[in-house]
Amino acid sequence: MGRYVIRRLLQMIPVFIGSTFLIFLMVYALGDPVAALFGDKAPDPATAARIRKDLYLDQPLWKQYLHYMGQIFQGDFGTAFNGQPVTELMASAFPVTLRLTIVAILIEIVVGITLGVVSGLRRGQLVDTSLLVLTLVVISVPVFVTGYVLQFLLGVKWGWVRPTVSSDAPFNELILPGVVLALVSLAYVTRLSRTSIAENVKADYVRTAVAKGLPRRRVITRHLLRNSLIPVVTFIGTDIGALMGGAIITERIFNIHGVGYQLYQGILRNNAPTVVGFVTILVIVFLLANLLVDLLYAVLDPRIRYA
Repeated sequence: MGRYVIRRLLQMIPVFIGSTFLIFLMVYALGDPVAALFGDKAPDPATAARIRKDLYLDQPLWKQYLHYMGQIFQGDFGTAFNGQPVTELMASAFPVTLRLTIVAILIEIVVGITLGVVSGLRRGQLVDTSLLVLTLVVISVPVFVTGYVLQFLLGVKWGWVRPTVSSDAPFNELILPGVVLALVSLAYVTRLSRTSIAENVKADYVRTAVAKGLPRRRVITRHLLRNSLIPVVTFIGTDIGALMGGAIITERIFNIHGVGYQLYQGILRNNAPTVVGFVTILVIVFLLANLLVDLLYAVLDPRIRYA
């Protein structure tokens, strides 16, 4: 296991370098960060040249990238155009989005897997058909529609929850945004769980467990569910990074100043250091989540061994 982890960590290095270089290329080579500082006004050539020199933008792109990577390993992600260090923006944004992601993942796991098990064990029955139709509707409706509808009904009209989230974003205020963020993924988890349960319920090992007289609950939780969760874990693991980076719509609806909000502001203002810095951290999150998923395979299926 230790060798496998070390090998995977070494494999992450070229992936990280390639991903960050593509991000850096798209942000810095396809736009002019200096021109974005002045908006619609044309900058003075001498002033623009001085700013480019201060930001290391007068060098070739590969030298800019090496300079940026060197700063990252020193814990410096640059300075946003408003003069605030990007690390300070990260320190305020990532904890908020992390709490929101935790709420969404918990809802996704508990509700999605439960509904999937119920649907898979009753394949072809009314409950199964109803859940399939419901999940199809959830997948089909855009997130911004679902978010605004739930915000209006639960927050404005009925007053069950706060329609917006306060600046410190405690867990109790993130339940509704977490539901909105998790809905589409929850529908996919339900369908994946349902399909996997329906396929494995007739497997030989399940029949053997039933023939041995094991209780139905133990057969489902210890044998059927454990072997059926591998595709679900794969989806949830890759979904962690997607939820953290794809919460732009949800955070805009509920006025949450997290990663999605900062990315939106950075893209809107062409704030290159902010965009590149935040996306670099999201790349690391994706890589670590994929490693965690691979390690969980061995926990769920004892036949899987890593050398």
